[in-house]
Amino acid sequence: MGILITGKKKIENFLERMDKRLSLNSEEEVVVREIIDNVRKEGDRAILKYTEKFDNCRISKNDFFLPDEEWERGIKGLDRRIKEVIDRVSDRLFEFYEKTKQNSFFYFDEFENLIGTRVIPLERVLVYAPGGKAVYPSSVLMGAIPAKVAGVKEIILTTPDKGNGIAPSVLYSAKKAGISKICRIGGAQAIAGFSFGTETLPKVDKIVGPGNIYVALAKKELFGYVDIDMVAGPSEVLIIFDESANLDYVAIDLLSQLEHDEKAIAIALTDKKELAERLDRIVEKTARKSDRWNIIKNSLKNSAIMSFKNLKECAQMANRISPEHLEIVIKEPFSLLPLITKAGAVFLGSNTPEAVGDYIAGPNHILPTGGTARFFSPFGVESFLKRMSIISFTEKGINALGSFVVDFANEEGLFAHSNSVSLRLKNSKDKKRSSK
Repeated sequence: MGILITGKKKIENFLERMDKRLSLNSEEEVVVREIIDNVRKEGDRAILKYTEKFDNCRISKNDFFLPDEEWERGIKGLDRRIKEVIDRVSDRLFEFYEKTKQNSFFYFDEFENLIGTRVIPLERVLVYAPGGKAVYPSSVLMGAIPAKVAGVKEIILTTPDKGNGIAPSVLYSAKKAGISKICRIGGAQAIAGFSFGTETLPKVDKIVGPGNIYVALAKKELFGYVDIDMVAGPSEVLIIFDESANLDYVAIDLLSQLEHDEKAIAIALTDKKELAERLDRIVEKTARKSDRWNIIKNSLKNSAIMSFKNLKECAQMANRISPEHLEIVIKEPFSLLPLITKAGAVFLGSNTPEAVGDYIAGPNHILPTGGTARFFSPFGVESFLKRMSIISFTEKGINALGSFVVDFANEEGLFAHSNSVSLRLKNSKDKKRSSK
């Protein structure tokens, strides 16, 4: 069950697998497209059918949204300590995201033209919270609080009920985050319903939050009808460590990702072969004691421990893999940070396990996966904002800059573009002549 990989060829084979880790199953895509097509045609009727089929839950369309009294009643069943935890986490998230707010800006150039950008929040967004292998109130907070800070008018939560009710921690998190409605449906059918709008479900501007492969594929397929946060792959962590690291810490941090699901990925890189061998033994021993061993025994197959010549090479490999989470657990962790350019979130030092980023740190845990940290950024307030360019030219401005437009448009063969400006230039000249 060891995950130690040695030898140049085996390492390269593993890296090639990592390059393809966001590949999506074509059979699952066919299923998702069928669901989307039926929801588009049949609306609520299709959603009810798929909810019964996949979640074993029979409801009517009048039961899609949770009544306020049921919401409040559910919150009353929440353990006091969990309530305190959610209060503290939400406070820290609001504090962090208030510092990241963006403002519109305008300026006048030398020709007195008004140029600027107006920043506008989206009007209605959907936060999706999974309801499968675990309960995820943290995903509710991470998805909704940046939207609230951005100024989104209506934030809706949807999460599959499956006949057992919605967890009190999810209900309380929704209230703390400023969510206005809770819908109890999930899966690709929920994504399609809120993308198109149905008799009961409103059409939203954006859908965010993690989900299973069917949810991810539905978001990917419907991008364009609606905006999405990202196409999310399996959760992943990469840890760079040296002889100063507590290997028990490194091992449990690897397992904290592997317990998510069977497709999760954990990678450890070090500059000494003997350290890699020792960690491999500890990981195997610790994994077998885990409460979620039934999941971890499968996700270990996706994972690796590797050694390289030095820590600089480890950093280069980290950039090649571009992980969702990157822990740097070395004697001087900040010394390696300038070399890291491709990671969703970086955790520095032995006291900073990835788990603090999942819950209490402040920055979002919705991060680019599958190597997309090469070009995607962590989720945040800006994810719920759109920008509108504002331009107002003066007569002085069009006269000074118009010839550049005329010549550029002629170069591109867009003669109406050219004439739309040259006509104004001509009229301006004629007006000046007649005024003399």
